[in-house]
This record gives sequence, structure tokens and C-alpha cells, in this order.
Amino acid sequence: MLANVRFWSTVAPLLGAQLKRWEQQAHAIKDPRLQALALEKLREERFNAEVAATLATLAPRDHREHVVEAIVAYEVLYDYLDGLTEQPSDDPLRTGHELYRALTDAITLGDAPPAAGYYASSPNVDDGGYLAELVQVVRRALAQLPARTAISDAAGRAATRCAEAQIRAHAAPILGTAQLEGWAASQAAGTPLGWQEFLAGAASSVLAVHALIAAAADERTTPADASEIDTVYLSICALSTMLDGLVDHQRDVQAGDAGYLRYYKNHELLAKDLARAARRAAQHAAPLRDGPHHVMTLVGVAAYYLSAPTAGSAFARPVTQRIRSELQPLIAPTLAVMHGWRLAKRAHTALTSRTDH
Repeated sequence: MLANVRFWSTVAPLLGAQLKRWEQQAHAIKDPRLQALALEKLREERFNAEVAATLATLAPRDHREHVVEAIVAYEVLYDYLDGLTEQPSDDPLRTGHELYRALTDAITLGDAPPAAGYYASSPNVDDGGYLAELVQVVRRALAQLPARTAISDAAGRAATRCAEAQIRAHAAPILGTAQLEGWAASQAAGTPLGWQEFLAGAASSVLAVHALIAAAADERTTPADASEIDTVYLSICALSTMLDGLVDHQRDVQAGDAGYLRYYKNHELLAKDLARAARRAAQHAAPLRDGPHHVMTLVGVAAYYLSAPTAGSAFARPVTQRIRSELQPLIAPTLAVMHGWRLAKRAHTALTSRTDH
């Protein structure tokens, strides 16, 4: 209830203004291909920024504007990079590392501007400074937050693993999956996560960075707090990535892309990892400062996917039932809200369609 009051009264107006800001910036890109890509990402991935911005309700009111600014710009940056690295490349790892350096530059502290050369492998590409401006906006906003140094190391780790997972996943169609699996296995060694679970969590660890940006607004945040937040959100991110693949499995298969589910040999292993990720995240989120809010985020992420129509399919049901059991009793009211939201959204779409005709 408190998060909703804060969101609609203070965060939503800031969110709308920031998204409009980046839409205007995208329209100014002169390269028609890059302009189309930037606008497509803003249109189709808008929900990502809206969800990420809910974490800004954690921030004290005096710092909320800077938190929203940083979170929205960082999400827009992440989505834009995702589109850029889907473009054909003769050397996808090199191109990916050059581009995704923007993701780590954005949360690097210091007065010196980040190094240029994001498009070094594509010298004729010119986005009019769109990518560089996204990086600088995150840096400037983050510099205004009192605990920015406390979250620096944890945010750097989250951004680095996110970038590496995305780069290697996008390179897989050309270079194969062995390089991706080998990297994930080496990174997961010594952790309680299997390599498939680590890979899924790393791929969407942008959410962990968002949570850390919000934590930077609280002067009480310590490096130990930041490390614990990152650990919790790695499991939340794993849950998000795997549930996304689960509910979209049929569509992905038809498109010739099995996503991250391809790395699971059977349903039982997938169900086990998902249940374990949910359990671990719930157990470790509760003791955190602002623990109830982080638990709310976990349950909200799960409910979003569990309320999808395809979550009840014969393919998904055995797995989704395990997740429901792990997150009881909180998942029940959250699912009710999500089902209501989806129903309202379908009704609005139908009404808009009839009006247009």
C-alpha cells in the first residue's frame, strides 16, 4: 500500500517525464536504422522501465527524482544495448564488449568521462550521442546520491556479469553455446547456484543494479548491505529470466529460439532450480533493510509471470505450481491483483481497437 501511494504520487510523474525525454532524444538520432531501433525499444520495453522504477519508492523523497532518473536511463541503456548486439557482426564478442562497456561505465564513479569507442567495430555508425548521453545521465544522477560509494563495488559486479551474459548469449548463434556455458560454469563455481541458474540470473542482473541505485539514496547503506542486496537479486533475476522463458516457451520455439530453457535437460531440473531460486530469494530478502519491499518485488515478479495465460499450459503448469507453493501465502493476493491488471489491460485494448475502427 505504501509503495503504491509513493509510486503514483511521486514516482509515476517522474517516470513519464523521463521516458518522454528519451523518446525525444531517440527521435533526434539521424541514422534511420538506429533511430528505429531506439524508438522500438522504448515502445516495446516501456514496461521494463515502469517495473524498475517501482524500486524508487524505497528512496527518501529528497533523492527520489535522481533515483528515477538513473533507473530509467539505465534500463533504456540496457534495452538499447540488447538491440544493438542483436545486429550481425563478424566478431560478436569484440563488438559486444565494446558496446556493453557502456553498461559498466554508467555506474563507475569519478569525475572523468568514460572512454569513447562504444562503436569502435562499426566506425560508420553514428547515433548522435544517444548512447553516450544515457551513460552520462546515469553517472550524473548517481553522483547525487549519498551512498553511491557504498554500492559501487556491488553494482560493478552486477553490471559486469549482466554484460558478459548478454554478450555471450547474443554471440551464441555464431560462436555456439560452449563459450557461454563455460563462462557461466566458471562464474558459478563456489556459489550455491548451478551454472544454468547463475546464467539466468546474470542475464537480467540489470534489476540488481536498479535495486542498488535505490539503496544508494539511503545514507545508511553500507558495502555489506549492497553485497547482500546483490546476492538476493541474483536469485530474483534468475527466477524472472526462467519464468519469462517458461511462459513464452511455445512462442520462442515457433520463432526458432528456445531461450535459456534450452540449457535444462528436463522439466524436473528446471522446476528444482526455480523453486530453489524463489526459496533462497525469499529467505534472504526478508532480513534486509527494507526487507518487506524486496520481498514484495520478488512476489510481484513471480506473480507477473504466473498470471500469464500460458502459465497454466500443460508445459508450464508442473513448474508454476512449485513456485506458487514456495511463495505462499503472499503470492495469492498478488496474483489476484495481477489477474485483475491483465483483465483490465485486455479490456482497454479491446475498447481501443473498437474505437479505432
